[in-house]
Amino acid sequence: MESVAWEIASRLAASGKAKITWYSSNTDKAPTDLPGLRCISVSACNMIERRLGFPFPLWSISGLGQLVRGVRESDVVHLHDCLYLPNLIAWAVARLARRPVIITQHIGMIPYRNPVLRALLAGANRLFGTLLLGSAAQTFFISDAALNYFQKFVRFRSPPLRVRNGVDTDVFVTVDEQGRRALRVRLGIEVETPLLLFAGRFVEKKGLRLLNRLARSLPQMRWIFVGWGPLDPSNWRLPNVSVQYNLTKQQLVPLYQAADLLVLPSVGEGFPLVVQEAMACGTPALISEDTAAGCPEAAGMLLREPLEPGDSVLRWSARIEALLASPGTLRPLRTRVAEFARASWSWERCAAHYAEVLQACAS
Repeated sequence: MESVAWEIASRLAASGKAKITWYSSNTDKAPTDLPGLRCISVSACNMIERRLGFPFPLWSISGLGQLVRGVRESDVVHLHDCLYLPNLIAWAVARLARRPVIITQHIGMIPYRNPVLRALLAGANRLFGTLLLGSAAQTFFISDAALNYFQKFVRFRSPPLRVRNGVDTDVFVTVDEQGRRALRVRLGIEVETPLLLFAGRFVEKKGLRLLNRLARSLPQMRWIFVGWGPLDPSNWRLPNVSVQYNLTKQQLVPLYQAADLLVLPSVGEGFPLVVQEAMACGTPALISEDTAAGCPEAAGMLLREPLEPGDSVLRWSARIEALLASPGTLRPLRTRVAEFARASWSWERCAAHYAEVLQACAS
């Protein structure tokens, strides 16, 4: 979500059409100020995510005070998702100060294993989704899955817009087979060894429990996990698993390029940016049916499997083995997914949609 916010904000600032003050938790590395973009990193406690895997940073009182002043000084308030505490406060202050609010909703319902957490999220979505999304001057959805979920019970003030995230196709690029071989040599991986990649937070909704079992059931394959979170794969102590933390997008590119597959059995998160980035690098993505539903127009480019209790490990293991045993399937798909990503996803087009709505709200 932070990556998406950065891409949109930095391009709006660069266009000269907006001056932006961006408030974010210091749980991630602070963004860099740019002309027209001031980034304020607020001290926050992220214990809830570390303990439960649910991101809900608690901001300091001084940080919330800064946010309140910023909202009052603004012309338009742009929120990313409707459930975070700072967003709820920003929305309330904006309502009192009569400032228009636009919201980008990234995720819908997450089917947590914990029934209490699942019920709390469903109730929060009903309450705050109805309040915030229903009152927003404009709501954006990055995926069909999230839009379909919320429109069942939210009466939107304006028809919601579906705007896909973009991809920086100057950074996320393909390499030829010789280049991929060279990358594998640098990574210390034999050319013949299948290489599977996961990128994202190490939390339940990303499918880490299933990935643990897959890594154990496919010991002949190398797995690279990129990210951070409470379900850290380094704790699995598996010889075929390596973990890398806090990579920049430039550091992530060669991993995308070298991998045979991105494997992401996630649920309840729309259409993750890592799938788009991997495809732009020519790496096919094996994802859940739930995640694939977030981007129907990419259906022909995605490898997907259902997530069903009991047989998911056998099903996903068999699918991975079949794909990697058939280079005649994966190799031509690498070219097709890269071409599709370049033609379909653009941060410039995405930012232009936001600029149009922001200007209309501010006038």
